Amino acid sequence: MTNRPRTAAVAALLLALTTLPATAVAATDEPVHVEGRLPSGATYLMDVPADWNGTVLLFSHGYAAGPANPAQDAPDDATKALLLDGGYALIGSSYATTGWAVTDAVPDQLATLTAFTDRFGAALRTLAWGRSYGGLVTTAIAERAPQRIDGSLSLCGLVHGGVANWNNTLDPVFALKTLLAPDSGVPLVNLPDQQTATDAVTVLTAAVDAAQTTAQGRARIALAAALHNIPVWNQPTQTRPAATDWDAQQANQYTAVKGLLNAGFNRRQEAEARAGGSMSWNTGVDYARLLRQSSVRKEVTELYKKAGLSLREDLTALNRAPRIGADPDAVAWMSRTSSFTGRLTKPQLSVHTVGDALVPVQTESALRRAVTAAGSSALLRQAYTDNAGHCTFSPAEQLAALHTLEDRLTTGHWPATDAGALNSRAAAADPTTPARYTAYRPTPYLRPYDLAHPADGR
Repeated sequence: MTNRPRTAAVAALLLALTTLPATAVAATDEPVHVEGRLPSGATYLMDVPADWNGTVLLFSHGYAAGPANPAQDAPDDATKALLLDGGYALIGSSYATTGWAVTDAVPDQLATLTAFTDRFGAALRTLAWGRSYGGLVTTAIAERAPQRIDGSLSLCGLVHGGVANWNNTLDPVFALKTLLAPDSGVPLVNLPDQQTATDAVTVLTAAVDAAQTTAQGRARIALAAALHNIPVWNQPTQTRPAATDWDAQQANQYTAVKGLLNAGFNRRQEAEARAGGSMSWNTGVDYARLLRQSSVRKEVTELYKKAGLSLREDLTALNRAPRIGADPDAVAWMSRTSSFTGRLTKPQLSVHTVGDALVPVQTESALRRAVTAAGSSALLRQAYTDNAGHCTFSPAEQLAALHTLEDRLTTGHWPATDAGALNSRAAAADPTTPARYTAYRPTPYLRPYDLAHPADGR
């Protein structure tokens, strides 16, 4: 894998992409399915219906650990079928590499758009959209190549950016090691290889499983979960716990905390290899303050009381534990490639489920922070669905978001984006799947980092 962005060849490609001539939309007599390969080695898909409506949707897929790395041009088969029936052309690439591949993903997506234009003609409207890690790719396209698109749609996206993501992933594993396995010797950063990362996951998973058998251990797991804003209802298969059912809330978080360890170690190791070092730090972090800002603070305090454990002492232990510094060059790489300025020049709609443990809904607060500081608030709208899980949107909900963005582009102003309006759109787009938009305001993101705030940093 490459450790730095592609060289001048990428810059030349992006420059060429900005000067493409406009051509007429090409009609097709039959639906067309195209599979191809870009010079980078990435594969791509294109699906164009016979009655193409002139809009092309450039889809950026989520994180792929590999080795499989298929191209995708839609989030799921059901939504894809509805979009093709609606006349939309769908395109997307695999990205040339797996993992934290933003330096490949952005140019590969733009090259796929160029290949589409060369074959079918310039679209009347081009929308970038993506889910999860693809939401980060989509937002990067919106900031860095706005001339290629008319608007963007992020679904459950990492819209907080790369530095914020890896810092906030460090905090829960730091708490788990400090409070549950202080003598384990598990490295939290500067992981040399995947085997080291896997071994670390094994050790901390065992510590978490053992802790779950005691009231004191469960309280400490809840504290670690709170530092990542892991919600108390985070999978559709879980029973939604009552507001004061602290034990049920923690039981739901327990599974999510173990799931987060893969991102905290295996995915981190891959990202560190690209960045050339550790891009995360907790120097200067006050964990008592972070807990006070957490969306699940009350649960933690109640579980500590029930366990007869001193929350103050554990927070003091976290604050006194040896801190982790970052490699400045790695931070600079992650900042340059994967963090955002907040400067939008085209409309963006960002949608999140309220019960996402992997990419918590608070990432939307981080996006709002950057966009507000950059003076682009009028171009951003955010919406939320009342469901648990990562990217667990129905086809109806996704089409409602798309149609809302389209109306913004057609009329020049945002239509209603409240829950009622979005649910009406969802029901009209696909009455067979759920419409669960809800009024919601996320709490602050705990470790924000963006390029709109010069004071961000270590």
